[in-house]
Amino acid sequence: MATANSYVQDGTGTYIPATQRPDGSWRKARRVKDGYIPQDEMPLYESKGKQWAKNRPGVPVGLDPAYVAPVTTKSKKIPGLSEANTNETTTKSTKKKKKKSDSQKSDVTNRMGNLDISSKNSNDDKILTTNNTQKSQPVATDPAKRIRNLKKKLRDINALKLRIESGELANPEKDQLEKIARKEEIEAEIEELELELEKV
Repeated sequence: MATANSYVQDGTGTYIPATQRPDGSWRKARRVKDGYIPQDEMPLYESKGKQWAKNRPGVPVGLDPAYVAPVTTKSKKIPGLSEANTNETTTKSTKKKKKKSDSQKSDVTNRMGNLDISSKNSNDDKILTTNNTQKSQPVATDPAKRIRNLKKKLRDINALKLRIESGELANPEKDQLEKIARKEEIEAEIEELELELEKV
């Protein structure tokens, strides 16, 4: 981008002269208005609040800056003071907390050392078997709701069976055949649930 001092003025006005690009082609000369400032040279916008914060004095009005300087120097680190001296002055509560955390760390490491990998595998097997039995057992819901769901499954099975017998479904999939095979099981479960409802 052209700088303000690279403009050329003649009788027709102010313009940016033609320049050559890195690839060898030429940019045309561009006419600009008088007083034009390129975007690169424009000052950044600052809101009034930002300007006020920038111009605000560092000390309250009426306070001599000479009084503030000694206070800030006192808070700096004292040369020659080692960190070991500051650690000796820790309070009892911080010492207790440190001991407690150290004992917890050692307790955890002892438990990890005593951990038996083979027992972990047997626990996993127990968890897997309990999950499988839970999945195979029906969810303990309202028996009437369960009957409705089973009857809906039974209707789907009958519709599927009719489609196969009529020839509409020539090659049933394995899942569909398994669904039809479960028909008797579903009917038995419906009867059990109906008997259970009669007792209640």
